[in-house]
Amino acid sequence: MSNQLIECVPNFSNGRDPEVMQQILAPFFRNPEIRVLDYSQDADHNRGVVTLIGSPEALEPAIVEAVGVAARLIDLRKHHGAHPRMGATDVIPFVPIRNCTVQDCDELAKRVGKRIGEEHKIPVYLYEDSATSPNRKNLAKIRKGEFEGFADKIREDEWKPDFGPQEIHPSAGVVAIGARQFLIAYNINLDTDKLEIADAIAKKVRFVGGGFRFVKAMGVELHERNQVQVSMNLTNFEKSHIYQVFEAVKMEARRYGVNVVGSEVIGLAPMAALLDTAAYYLQLEGFTAEQVIETRLLEQ
Repeated sequence: MSNQLIECVPNFSNGRDPEVMQQILAPFFRNPEIRVLDYSQDADHNRGVVTLIGSPEALEPAIVEAVGVAARLIDLRKHHGAHPRMGATDVIPFVPIRNCTVQDCDELAKRVGKRIGEEHKIPVYLYEDSATSPNRKNLAKIRKGEFEGFADKIREDEWKPDFGPQEIHPSAGVVAIGARQFLIAYNINLDTDKLEIADAIAKKVRFVGGGFRFVKAMGVELHERNQVQVSMNLTNFEKSHIYQVFEAVKMEARRYGVNVVGSEVIGLAPMAALLDTAAYYLQLEGFTAEQVIETRLLEQ
């Protein structure tokens, strides 16, 4: 067994059935070489996000098995939620953590993708740092049209999958797999139920709308709260900082007479990103992680 450590954050199109999630998680909990660091389900998004860490040798078979379980238990023909989706297992990113590189994660992504295509007959698209063409680097571009539009989209030469059949799985759709750097899933909630306001703010802060270079954003309805949300992915927190994005959303919200009522991190976030935010709001001078007592304790 290697001493390499890779993070994997598979997203499953199930945010409302805990029993289904437990069955999907079973291959990870059974493997002593894998740690399940976090998992969450969101009913409005109807999406589950799992954060795993382990060696490539341990992650490969467990991910392939979990994708098969999700394909058996999740039927996208009956799936509805606020978050865009194209697969029962929607996306599987691999992130280098220790003694490995993005290239190592890319090799793992391609091995997993090949097996999923062959063993489960699910089409696989390689994205981000594993993308085989420029138009496949951006996950949103691959996912455009979602599950309902993929039956026709996949027949186009431009959208022939990297692995698996050139037709969608009838209930499990398709999946995107790839290597990438650390990403923070960060959402900001607003005290309004008007989705068009969240959409307008998202357009202002995301890169393709002229906003922050390393921010992807969209508006989402939170039906249970009677609110809307600006849902974001921060793909480089050192260059597009959490506090910058938070302040920009607050500023844009004021344009519509709307307030920010809370925010959330989905899954895990690096301590550096949170310390950076704390240092900004507290105006700390010269503050470093070495001043955090838990950091010093971990060094002992």
